[in-house]
Amino acid sequence: MNISEITERIDRNGIQAIPELAEKLHVYLSLLKEWNSRMDLTAVLNDEETVDRHFIDSLTVLKTGLIPEAGNLIDVGTGAGFPGMVIAMARPDLEVVLLDAQQKRLTFLQAVCEATATTNVKIIHARAEDGAREKGFREKFDIAVARAVAPVNVLSEYLLPYVRIGGYVLCWKGPALKDELEGGRKAAHLLGGSLEMPVFCPVEGREWEHLILPIRKIQPTPKQYPRKAGIPKQKPLGNT
Repeated sequence: MNISEITERIDRNGIQAIPELAEKLHVYLSLLKEWNSRMDLTAVLNDEETVDRHFIDSLTVLKTGLIPEAGNLIDVGTGAGFPGMVIAMARPDLEVVLLDAQQKRLTFLQAVCEATATTNVKIIHARAEDGAREKGFREKFDIAVARAVAPVNVLSEYLLPYVRIGGYVLCWKGPALKDELEGGRKAAHLLGGSLEMPVFCPVEGREWEHLILPIRKIQPTPKQYPRKAGIPKQKPLGNT
């Protein structure tokens, strides 16, 4: 997929971004394919689907108006950099932290930063639960994001401790969201958050039911959260 085709996908989806974004994403796509041949970064191998599923889907959040100008954002469990790296490329005004527990993924992301001259990114090696207890990260961010395959109650415990009061957790979700709302609402309340209305974020030309669920931080997260690594997933909050 060439630069003009990526530009066309950005424009057709109504995404406002810097002029050089398509060129950066073209380099990103090339590196993703190269590195994916020797490590497991994505199961999506087709160029067109990669651009839509990983790049455009990450960028749809820019149309929600929830990400402030010149703010800071953390992508927890960033994997191959979706959505955090893509957002950082599109919005150089933001300070973006990419956090992941697997060093090999972070090595890939460092290579992407260097190849695309993306300088507004900081890369951190840590588990979600451990990073949230660090003084420099706890309740320091305007926005925390995740496209992780985990229910809302688990994502709330991973993400809300990073967000300052008045900030947002943004979770990329699909049709299963309706089954997660009750437990997610209870968990968010325990963690100082409040669920807001999901925002439908379609990708033009795709029949994907993609939503972004905003969780607003309304009070401090109690000190006992997040619990030790592994426990949020094993014993999710809000299930009782």
